Amino acid sequence: MTYRKTGAHLIAALILASGPAFADVVGEQEYMAACAGCHGESARGDGPLAGLLNISTPSLLELSKANDGAFPLDAVLKTVDGRDGVRAHGSAMPVWGERFQVSATSQRGETADMVARGRILSLVYYLQSIQE
Repeated sequence: MTYRKTGAHLIAALILASGPAFADVVGEQEYMAACAGCHGESARGDGPLAGLLNISTPSLLELSKANDGAFPLDAVLKTVDGRDGVRAHGSAMPVWGERFQVSATSQRGETADMVARGRILSLVYYLQSIQE
């Protein structure tokens, strides 16, 4: 899965061009809707559903620290998307790429895949912004 060769960067660029505050809000909204149930509103792995899972839910605040200070953008994109067959978090992690693609709507002609990738990029950029 290559994000650089799709329209997803265009969608993300449009979001970011609207201003950093808007980009933060969009990514945070995606995070709260898709991730906070398990990873918690604080992204510390303490969401209300975390205790119901048969795996431990990791904190998402130290992804850069665990990668020698560099945010692992491509790895996080692939993990969140999940459509490439890599199930880094086991079966409990939803395949957000599929879920976002199925629910995609567009009023400007983007494909469902472009919308899904744009949503994932927004979410991942938000995760990058909250690293400790």
